[in-house]
Amino acid sequence: MDQVKLMNRTDTKYWFHTSHLHQLLETVQNDYFILTMENEVALPYSTIYYDTEKSRMFTAHHNGKLNRYKIRRRSYVLSGISFLEVKFKNNKGRTIKKRIPGNFEKNQFTENENIFLQKTTPFSVQDLSPSLTNNFSRITLVNRNFKERCTIDFNLHFSTNNKQIALNNLVIVEVKSEGSPSASPLARALRNQRIKTSGFSKYCIGRTVTDSSIKRNAFKHKIRMIERTINTENSLYNL
Repeated sequence: MDQVKLMNRTDTKYWFHTSHLHQLLETVQNDYFILTMENEVALPYSTIYYDTEKSRMFTAHHNGKLNRYKIRRRSYVLSGISFLEVKFKNNKGRTIKKRIPGNFEKNQFTENENIFLQKTTPFSVQDLSPSLTNNFSRITLVNRNFKERCTIDFNLHFSTNNKQIALNNLVIVEVKSEGSPSASPLARALRNQRIKTSGFSKYCIGRTVTDSSIKRNAFKHKIRMIERTINTENSLYNL
């Protein structure tokens, strides 16, 4: 894993019904190593996202703005390790991630975290507060050439102070590579299953389905597609 941190990378995302996952993993089993911890391959993650009172980071994504940020605390639950992370998506489509060790249980920023956020974002820590929590399970694959890492997320749960939503039967795959993902065995296997690339921001989807007060017109179509994919009988939110 140390060889494939890929803190400056391209990300390509896919999402689909869980019924496709078993065949997908069988197809690529000889192309990747799989991360295990305590004999487990589906590892639990927990994330707290931060935003301003007017949801500037969410709105930037909603409006299609380039050069946008996400700020989050992420806990790797089994290991007990957590980080404060900044993800910056630049206008060339690359994701640049920076992080420092942090305490997942603390919502207040430490002095060291204040300095980190001042250096890496245009936001004032006084304006930031928790806006969404999400939990999920993740399978991590590492290409045997060590130039690509793939994450497979499922069992997604989103929560705010007022609402909780579970996206059952949904899998999100992200291919993370230094260059073009076209040579990825996983991407090739997905294409063979007729699964196309499609953006998926856990933060934006989570905010959209849990917070009725924010602008979300740009995500209505995607929410409807997700509903059809997971075969839900109920609307994820009231339009």
